[in-house]
Parts: sequence; structure tokens; C-alpha cells
Amino acid sequence: MTELALLPRPQLRRLLRKARRALTAAEQRQAAKGLFRQLAQDPHFRRAKHISLYLPTDGEIDPRLLLREAQRRGKATYLPVLSAWPRTKMVFQRIRPGEKLKPNRFRILEPRANLARQRKIWTLDLVLLPLVGFDDVGGRLGMGGGFYDRSLAYLARRKNWRKPTLLGLAHECQKVERLAQASWDVPLQGTVTDKAWYFLD
Repeated sequence: MTELALLPRPQLRRLLRKARRALTAAEQRQAAKGLFRQLAQDPHFRRAKHISLYLPTDGEIDPRLLLREAQRRGKATYLPVLSAWPRTKMVFQRIRPGEKLKPNRFRILEPRANLARQRKIWTLDLVLLPLVGFDDVGGRLGMGGGFYDRSLAYLARRKNWRKPTLLGLAHECQKVERLAQASWDVPLQGTVTDKAWYFLD
């Protein structure tokens, strides 16, 4: 998709969102199973004790099999929760199996805010992020709200970091030859699809 990389971000975002939404329900189920096979036995997942995931929307690849597997193995699992104030902030809150969720202002399910169960992102071992587009050098195109960018802004000031490991999750149709990076973008350490790993050493 070399020609896509030349498009302005808003136009590229629209095209890639349309591509993932065009996947059938059967294709989405197969992709979720493929993603599970790629990650469930990987050392990044096996060794992590505190893992943040997300609940899929808008055609995003579905990590819920991984969420359930992490809980089955006794790992602490977290979901992003939008802050009521400031409205630009996102926190990470532990979720328990079977917990009731509510839709946020973007109609994405999340747990009810509970300060006692929230954790700073730099104390997590692994963060599995949704994305709209990616390349094979750690570039990530998000939905445009900047929630993950703001949460990870502290990493832009560090040349090296150990935690958390940042892995994007995506369908193969979301891959772009090269994404133009903005000054606030924090590179991923890799992106995983249902078919392949794009990991940076």
C-alpha cells in the first residue's frame, strides 16, 4: 500500500477503517483465532503479569480470546477507561472475569471508574493497543483522539524504556508501506496481526 502512505492522515484513516469494517463476521472470528495463536504462547504474553487490552469496535481485530486466556492464567488484566475530567485523559483499570461494563461517550464498553483498581501505565508489563494503520518500523495511526498518545507521552522523553512493552494489534489490511510520524507519536515495539509479527529488535 505504498500509495496510501502518501495520503493525508484523515483520508488514510477513513480508507483503513473502511477496509477493516468490510471484513465479514466469519473473517473477524478467524482473525481473532489467528491473533490468539500468534500471541498466546509468545514470551511477551507468557511473562507479563499485568496486561492492558481493549474491547474491539469499528472493525478492530478482537483480542477477547487473549483477555480470557490471560485471566485463566491468573494474570491481572486492564482496560482503558476514559476520564470524566479531564475529558482528554485515559486511565487503565483492572477488570475481573464477568464484570459488568458500561458504554462510554464513544459507545465503547468499559468498567465503571474505580480509583482503587487503576494502575499507572508505566507499571504495566504489556500494553496491546488498537490501531487504524501501521507500518513495519513501529509506526501507528490511531483513531485521532490522541488518548494513547497522551498516556504514552512520557516515553517520548526517554531514549530507552523497559516497561511496558507496546504491541499494536491489527488486521493485515491495515498495513501501510510507511507512516509519516508526528512529533508526539511514540513508536510501537511491534505490531501483531492474525498472520504475522512485525517486531522491532
